[in-house]
Amino acid sequence: MNWPATEQECYAIIYAIEKWHKYLDGRSFIIETDHKPLLPFNLKQQLNSKCERWRLKLQQYQFTVRYIKGKHNTVADYLSRSPVDNGMNDGDDYTPTKSIATQTDNYMRTQIIAPVITRRQAKQQLDERTACRLTDQACYEQGHKRNVDGLVDKSCVSTQPNDSHAMLPFTIEQLKELQHQDEEINNIIDNIQNYKEYFIEDYMLMKESCPPVPVIPKGRIRSDIIKMYHDTLANGAHFGWNKAIQKIQQRYFWPNMISDIRHYVKSCLPCLQNNPLRQKPPGALKPIKPPEGIWQLLTMDFHGPITPTTKHENKYIISLTDVLSKFVIAKAVRDCTASTAARFLTEEVILKYGTPKCILTDNGTHFTAAMMAELFKKIGITHLYSTPYHPMTNGQIERFNAIMDAKIATLSNDKRTDWDEQLPFVTFNYNTSIHTTTGQIPFELIYGRSPILPIDQQQPLVTLSQDPEHKEKLNQYVSTLTEQAKTKILKQQGHYKERYDRHRTNPNHKIGDLVLIKILTMRNKFDWRYEGPFRIIQKFSTKAFIVQHVKISTLIRQVASDVMVSITQRRYI
Repeated sequence: MNWPATEQECYAIIYAIEKWHKYLDGRSFIIETDHKPLLPFNLKQQLNSKCERWRLKLQQYQFTVRYIKGKHNTVADYLSRSPVDNGMNDGDDYTPTKSIATQTDNYMRTQIIAPVITRRQAKQQLDERTACRLTDQACYEQGHKRNVDGLVDKSCVSTQPNDSHAMLPFTIEQLKELQHQDEEINNIIDNIQNYKEYFIEDYMLMKESCPPVPVIPKGRIRSDIIKMYHDTLANGAHFGWNKAIQKIQQRYFWPNMISDIRHYVKSCLPCLQNNPLRQKPPGALKPIKPPEGIWQLLTMDFHGPITPTTKHENKYIISLTDVLSKFVIAKAVRDCTASTAARFLTEEVILKYGTPKCILTDNGTHFTAAMMAELFKKIGITHLYSTPYHPMTNGQIERFNAIMDAKIATLSNDKRTDWDEQLPFVTFNYNTSIHTTTGQIPFELIYGRSPILPIDQQQPLVTLSQDPEHKEKLNQYVSTLTEQAKTKILKQQGHYKERYDRHRTNPNHKIGDLVLIKILTMRNKFDWRYEGPFRIIQKFSTKAFIVQHVKISTLIRQVASDVMVSITQRRYI
């Protein structure tokens, strides 16, 4: 807010290019702006020091700045002027639980808005839309209000007569009439002597309990009662099914009442979106099968930014580990760009240890850039991506990062400014120690010999001998170590899976199911915990899915089952 207009307009360009880096890097593009001082932004030095630093930062991109008058810049202005509400926040629209999964027949009418409108038109349409929604809501509430004189349970009437959320939608006379229209209740009334748990009072069938409660017939009235004691402000406030059951059991009765209440609460969309999960995240563990040999499957990741920056201006650590041998290669670097990743992969990995078969990374822009795709294609490496927001896919390198942080902090000085100097020693000791999962030393699996530590004593006399069968023995020895490592990995994975799956649900999601997706960027206490609803449109495995928002068709994501919550289809009661 304190920046001048030029800096604000310039930062908009910076933010957009960084956001879409993976689409813009390596190709020419045009930037249109209605701020004329930025026209020579990439052609000459800027007088504003902040804009000049940003200009130098964008030297790797090929772009042209084009001026467009403000009155013609309708495409950008539309994003801030559109009166259309966010579909995810429209509480009146209950599309995902329609048809067989709804209890109401009210449908929202969609208003068509012109693609580009002025501020005045936007404000006018927004006021009209708000007034229409308030009118529709008032008509809906008015249609469900009933006279509350002579209610069966007058204690549930709110002390505020204007609070329509705290009123029952039927009278005692209407309840009697509905009872006599129900065949099952009429059969009980006609044979009341055969039912000891029922009795008739004032021409109404009652259930023996303490206190006695009326029997509720089939139909919409049951749904209205549940909604009353779960959705309304004064009587339910969206608490759990056990509290709703306790309140309703003290006042009414119908067969399978507990099951109906549980199902209604489980299918409540606001509860699913806001309630915290009180159990382990769903989804059983699915370990990655160990590869057949060394250097066939590697995992790579950036770690940082790390504070403080060292005297060599290093802020990140890029590391790579072999899935079978657990051998790690790590290096301190200044940034986390695609060029840095490509240089590390070429100089520190391929030219020293050979070309791997597959490399698994996350979906960061430094790994999805066109430069990295071209490098992998040219070298012949298969590039695998982990599921977004699911670090467990690349869990081996994440585990090493946790160990590395603790050991570097232990070895560094008080100000932690020399952590990059301690990194090689931490990596060496990790590679020369027995790994818990494989039971082998990573150094030995890679080189076929035991590591010699700097402190190991050497013999005073050194004799060199030749063994003509050394190559065959070495290959046989490495093969034996590899098979032992694979066997130990599979055994340890079984133990990890048994412990991980304990007390954890494993839902079987299918294509077409409705789900909510956990919001991993919550900022405030009262933010939604889950967003959606989304519909599953593609299934990669038992844990990876492609989902599409039911209202915003362009919103498509790849997610794992760990962040998904199934939506229970609401049925008629």
